[in-house]
Amino acid sequence: MDNSEDCIAQAPGVPETFTRHDEVEILKVSSKSRPKAVAGALATVAERDKKVILHAIGAGAVNQAVKAIAIARGFVAPRGIDLNTIIAFSSIEIEAAEGGTTERTGIKFFVEARSV
Repeated sequence: MDNSEDCIAQAPGVPETFTRHDEVEILKVSSKSRPKAVAGALATVAERDKKVILHAIGAGAVNQAVKAIAIARGFVAPRGIDLNTIIAFSSIEIEAAEGGTTERTGIKFFVEARSV
């Protein structure tokens, strides 16, 4: 289960437009994610929906997410779009292998496409 709504509402500096999940696409990034593939998905969704949230748990996943955002900015720049990013901590409940749930701290990247 994900406590996204609580984390988004509490994160300082996050625009209120990110509090409604029906308009926001959530992409999960792992340490094994290919940055170019994540960047392609991010660019596509950002152009269409304008708002995307990337979830990353762990240093490797955060590294891949940051690379993906940088690559995606290059993908959308020729079309006159810039990707603005706000970063915040989040608590995410993950189902444990032996049953039950475990709470982990992760990073959320709130990405919004804007015309330049």
